[in-house]
Amino acid sequence: MAQNIKDYIALNKDRFVEELLDLLRIPSVSADPEFKDDVFNAAQYVKDRLVEAGADKVEICPTDGYPIVYGEKMINPALPTVLVYGHYDVQPADPYDLWSSPPFEPVIKDGKIYARGASDDKGQMYMHIKAFEYMMRNNVLSCNVKFMIEGEEEVGSANLGTFVKNNRQKLKCDVVLISDTSMIANDVPSITVGLRGLAYLEVEITGPNRDLHSGTYGGAVPNPINALCEMIARLIDDKTRKITIPGFYDDVLTISDEEKQAIADIPFSLDKYRQELDINAIRGEQGYSTIELTSVRPTLDVNGIKGGYQGEGAKTVIASKASAKISMRLVPNQKSEKIAELFTEYFKTLAPDGVTVKVTNMHGGDPVVVPIDSIEYRAAAAAYLETFGKKPLPNRAGGSIPIVKLFEDELGVKSVMMGFGLDTDKIHSPNEHFGIFNFLKGIETIPYFFHHYAEMKK
Repeated sequence: MAQNIKDYIALNKDRFVEELLDLLRIPSVSADPEFKDDVFNAAQYVKDRLVEAGADKVEICPTDGYPIVYGEKMINPALPTVLVYGHYDVQPADPYDLWSSPPFEPVIKDGKIYARGASDDKGQMYMHIKAFEYMMRNNVLSCNVKFMIEGEEEVGSANLGTFVKNNRQKLKCDVVLISDTSMIANDVPSITVGLRGLAYLEVEITGPNRDLHSGTYGGAVPNPINALCEMIARLIDDKTRKITIPGFYDDVLTISDEEKQAIADIPFSLDKYRQELDINAIRGEQGYSTIELTSVRPTLDVNGIKGGYQGEGAKTVIASKASAKISMRLVPNQKSEKIAELFTEYFKTLAPDGVTVKVTNMHGGDPVVVPIDSIEYRAAAAAYLETFGKKPLPNRAGGSIPIVKLFEDELGVKSVMMGFGLDTDKIHSPNEHFGIFNFLKGIETIPYFFHHYAEMKK
């Protein structure tokens, strides 16, 4: 198959890239109602490409939010079934002025496609459609395949759980295949075997019943912005950098010595890391390496903060309200709902007199770790070995894909996370990009997973 898939990619790579560029031009921002029509347009685009690739029963399935695109190709009920999951929605592109080119007008520079969603997850999701196209047109599809591509991943997949629960038979499969993660480097392939969970909350502090003149009232009336900053500062100990929420670490599962050594063996340069981010030091929980801090330890970060005058020039005002969005990345065996409750209870105790506190639990998900001795992992490892020429390393990712745990609970199957992005792809940030090498390498590798998985399941 190696020469055949390489030849197919060589003949069609320009078309593959151009189709991806068309998808990237659709600003399918699920978090902003302004882009509602565009999100539906992206769903239609995915549906059309699945039909062209050869999928059957392709449909846009409505939910209470944005739709799920479903398609399948069932070639033999005796063969294993792979469920491909991905998402066509993207993060907001703000701030636009920090992009070197417009986020929804993709450009190719230095072998990379620059656009919002290029790596997360349109480029990686689209690899599967093109790999499926290759397998269909060359009659080498070795497993049944189902596609479930959603439009709400970037806003917490609020309606996916209901869809999965109501369609267990329709989604019945042997494994879920996901490409929404990264690998260590283009010459160091890796497979994601762990994901952190997430608890995402919004806090709002209210003081006086209206905005006030800071000269007339300053010094006497509680300032919600000051209070919010003080409360946030108390969430992390300044010396140990540990999170101060009582009970926060009670369920944290400590990694084994073998896992700790495996992390230490991952190629990593702290100097290069700092240079890439233009920082002179890292600042995290004491006693852990940088990779440990970003993969196997829990975190608390402020993702957005709002209050007071934001316009040009000066306006001396004490705002009536201030708010912040706060996320906590969780590790085994922490539970999202429990952590959200602990946070809410503790945060309210930090409020000074004169202000009121409102905490809203926006969304979350539990952490997950997948075994490295399973058939699906071994099939994925064999696929990488074929196309990269070296065995991939098992690697825990710092991000969250809450639906992986959902698939385990509702469908009773494990997921295999074959990511082809890089941590340097700037996902969720200005100038997000995805290497054309990575895009095409994913298309090349995915058919090998199907081949080896079918062989190992016999």
